[in-house]
Amino acid sequence: MDIKTATALRRLRLVSAPEAVSFLLLLVCSVLKRTSDFNAVPVMGSIHGVLFILYVIFWADAWNRARWSVKTAALYFVLSVLPTGGFFAERKLRREAENAVIAARARKEGIVNA
Repeated sequence: MDIKTATALRRLRLVSAPEAVSFLLLLVCSVLKRTSDFNAVPVMGSIHGVLFILYVIFWADAWNRARWSVKTAALYFVLSVLPTGGFFAERKLRREAENAVIAARARKEGIVNA
């Protein structure tokens, strides 16, 4: 994995958890708007919108650079529209990055997969 691919995956990983948190907060704000006089939906909606757009941009870049299959790319996109999916995406991306580092070290040391 080259540095640009690793960076694209890292960016996607770093934005996935905040995007998930903002989604959950937006849901809470929506409930509070309907049950009380508290209305933070416009502010939280804007924050979540920006984070979601960043997620989609970083997702497209990671898909292009990592050469994911359509199934893998679709999984990461579906995780972005589920309320807690960003947490699962972050964990899966972290594992993918760790495996890539292990594979790169093994290639560097001349260890061949059997």
